Amino acid sequence: MKLITAVVKPHRLDEIKEALQAFGVHGLTVTEASGYGRQRGHTEVYRGAEYTVDLVPKIRIEVLVEDEDAEQLIDVVVKAARTGKIGDGKVWSVPVETAVRVRTGERGPDALSPHGRGAPRCRRAVPAAPSAKKEPPVTTLEPQDATEGQGWRSPLGERNREHGGGYAAARLRLLQERTPAGPERRTALARLTDDWLAGLFAAAAPPKGVALVAVGGYGRAELSPRSDLDLLLLHDGTAPDEAIAALADRLWYPVWDLGLALDHSVRTPAQARATATEDLKVHLGLLDARPLAGDTALASALRSTVLADWRNQAVRRLPELAELCRDRAERSGELRFLLEPDLKEARGGLRDAQALRAVAASWLADAPRDGLDTARRRLLDARDALHLATGRATDRLALQEQDAVAKELGLLDADALLRGVYEAAGTVTYASDVTWREVGRVLKARSARPRLRGLLGGGRSGAGKQPVERTPLAEGVVEMDGEAVLALSARPERDPALPLRAAAAAAQHGLPLSPHAVRRLAATAKALPVPWPAEAREALVTLLGAGAPAVPVWEALEAEGLVTRLLPDWERVRHRPQRNPVHTWTVDRHLVETAVRAASLTRRVGRPDLLLVAALLHDIGKGWPGDHSVAGETIARDLAARIGFDRTDTATVATLVRHHLLLVETATRRDLDDPATVQAVATAVGTVGTLELLHALTEADALATGPAAWSAWRASLVADLVKRVSGVLAGEPLPDPEAAAPSAEQERLAVEALRTGEPALTLHTQGEQPLDPDEPEPVGVELVIALPDQPGVLPAVAGVLALHRLTVRAADLRAVDLPAELGTGPGSVLVLNWRVAAEYGSLPQGHRLRADLLRALDGSLDIPARLAEREAAYPRRRGVQAPPPRVTVAPAESRLATVLEVRAQDAPGLLHRIGRALEGAAVRVRSAHVSTLGANAVDTLYVTRPDGSLLPDEEAVDLARALEEALG
Repeated sequence: MKLITAVVKPHRLDEIKEALQAFGVHGLTVTEASGYGRQRGHTEVYRGAEYTVDLVPKIRIEVLVEDEDAEQLIDVVVKAARTGKIGDGKVWSVPVETAVRVRTGERGPDALSPHGRGAPRCRRAVPAAPSAKKEPPVTTLEPQDATEGQGWRSPLGERNREHGGGYAAARLRLLQERTPAGPERRTALARLTDDWLAGLFAAAAPPKGVALVAVGGYGRAELSPRSDLDLLLLHDGTAPDEAIAALADRLWYPVWDLGLALDHSVRTPAQARATATEDLKVHLGLLDARPLAGDTALASALRSTVLADWRNQAVRRLPELAELCRDRAERSGELRFLLEPDLKEARGGLRDAQALRAVAASWLADAPRDGLDTARRRLLDARDALHLATGRATDRLALQEQDAVAKELGLLDADALLRGVYEAAGTVTYASDVTWREVGRVLKARSARPRLRGLLGGGRSGAGKQPVERTPLAEGVVEMDGEAVLALSARPERDPALPLRAAAAAAQHGLPLSPHAVRRLAATAKALPVPWPAEAREALVTLLGAGAPAVPVWEALEAEGLVTRLLPDWERVRHRPQRNPVHTWTVDRHLVETAVRAASLTRRVGRPDLLLVAALLHDIGKGWPGDHSVAGETIARDLAARIGFDRTDTATVATLVRHHLLLVETATRRDLDDPATVQAVATAVGTVGTLELLHALTEADALATGPAAWSAWRASLVADLVKRVSGVLAGEPLPDPEAAAPSAEQERLAVEALRTGEPALTLHTQGEQPLDPDEPEPVGVELVIALPDQPGVLPAVAGVLALHRLTVRAADLRAVDLPAELGTGPGSVLVLNWRVAAEYGSLPQGHRLRADLLRALDGSLDIPARLAEREAAYPRRRGVQAPPPRVTVAPAESRLATVLEVRAQDAPGLLHRIGRALEGAAVRVRSAHVSTLGANAVDTLYVTRPDGSLLPDEEAVDLARALEEALG
């Protein structure tokens, strides 16, 4: 025997495990280690300080194999661990005299076999002790494995080996038939597995009073390609323990031999009930118990007893289940809004769908049935396709797997996949909300009933029955039992405005809209005339103006299809994913959230109704070809007219939708001191009233996007732009662009830099406070640098910041000519105003930044080499391939400089690379405006020739092309 030991890079662990599993090794030991080889003396900058790394983190992997497998296994590990770079590690082997299996006492080669003496040991390592759950290998079963002795092996001999091989081959054929994912394939796989396990059970000659029971997902006959097998070996306690243990070995080991994940237990009915009482998850699994073989009556009796216990304990169990669902949602997020959702654990996923089944089994409440089975089936189909596409037992729909999963399901693309998954999750989520609300109402009523009986003297006659209280909310709408419901006199078929009026009343009073009321409105309400009557328009505005309570009401309308009936173009944005990670929500939910944010800003505008409707429609063009703002303008114009606005108001809504990104993009990516910038915004907006609305819409849109889209700094830039544009619209003359004076701090630093000839900087280590307590914290802190104008400033500063792990969130660079009265003599100073954030840890000290900047400027600090060295030390994990960078010339944007806009994947050193490319092209950077949103960087550069003149059009296009090539 040989002990194979490998000390390798930690990030290669997954690749090595996959390679070992493919070889047939399912047991190994992994420990942390540290050491050095050729890397000794490697330097690293961390939190502004430079360190020498003597001990490099590694992992130590140990596997025990037979002599004949050792060399081949070493080759497998070496191939999987190799990156081709220094520090890949070492692999060696040493002889082992003996090995002992603790459980059985077997020694030597017999201890390496999963089944003991006499069993074949080809390509096996020492397995870990059997646990309650064992993960399957990544590799798939090959047909020859199933027919040439690579099925399960046990002391029972050739008959069982052939039986396991037959199951493996049949399972493989079923999964490779390319039949569409669906209930039929899951049922067929469950039936095939049932037959195999029943055969194993019969071949083991079990004693009387024993049953093999499927529980959980397997109990429901819902086996995905990589699903666990949830099995219970149930016995009545009359057979000897040794016989039950031997039977369990003959059942569990064949499953492990085929690389299938197994969740197993051995219990008597009394033990099963006791465990279920203590463990909610066990109780939930037993609700789906299904006998596979043996004493069927024993298994059926257990299921009936467990179900009766569930109903008897519902008052205690359902609150526990609700808490379990809430905890899981907090950990895993909401499925319908995640770019990489967990199909099982996230809110609205398969776990929640199963929880609804458990609630229904309690007879205490029931979930809305419409669409729920279809939604659950769609989630299961997606999981099946994910298992087949990845070859792994995973429930997380990672970005890099989505195209393959979509193809497996026969869908157009990954967006179509996510829309379907989101829609299914939305159905489950809405059903969960309705169901748990009903459970709470029933439990509250039950807890109040004994007290009520006591107050009434314990009587059971109808004399003590309290009438149902109904509180009027609006015409045809009343509150009853904590919900907004239709009044007895309501006639939806004669009142087309009733759906919106009921929704507005519910939202204004902070009440959920009864699902029964929504269902009745969807089935019987008369369609609104076009254009809408004023009452319907006002009801929509009232609904949107309710703020956060409008969200569940809107979702109730969506669940029954009322929103798309009112606004037909809404269908295009329903459940549409947004691939930009800055966005928290899908398109439809983002629109609703923007209206919620806008509701708190209505006091700042003269026309709150136009603000709320524009907020609801501002991204309505997403999903159409081209610029969504341009497409959205046309759609918004049509919808505003449909809603009943006059021609002037309709034009205003269309303008707001067309230019909803204008203020924030201009403020963060353009030079506000350039008169052309301010004039262009004023021309697009047209009136002060529209500017006021657009300002509020910009803030609402950014706040509803996500925490990275808005900060006190962005708010101040937009407010500055709005102030300048307001002046232009009011007839005030634009200031001379050359007359903009530096701030007092910038002037002080500039004087110091010009006097000393060296950089002067200030790092504000405390971020500014948000404008409002409810607003997100500003992104990063302010760094101001002044230094004499010289070549290479931009790449030097950007490179130093990257070395110190400072992410540039925004930057402004401009040349400042100091007044002669300061006595500094002639000379131009570059002032850089940056907003930076530490990747992790605390900010570096200012004097270290200054020292490294001096070294970068005099050439003694090789920034490109240091950045390349750091990137090589931490290779990136596999992920979605980012699109290539794009550089464009903004036509006629400025009279002072040529404007280049760079769109690229944000990465350490990106701005440094841009600066180097511009230096090589012999152009002067007049100002730079950096904007980072999530993983995307949008940098705008105002450049001129060395003499200060604009670049000719052809020269500007060539520069943009050269910059693209440098960044590609």
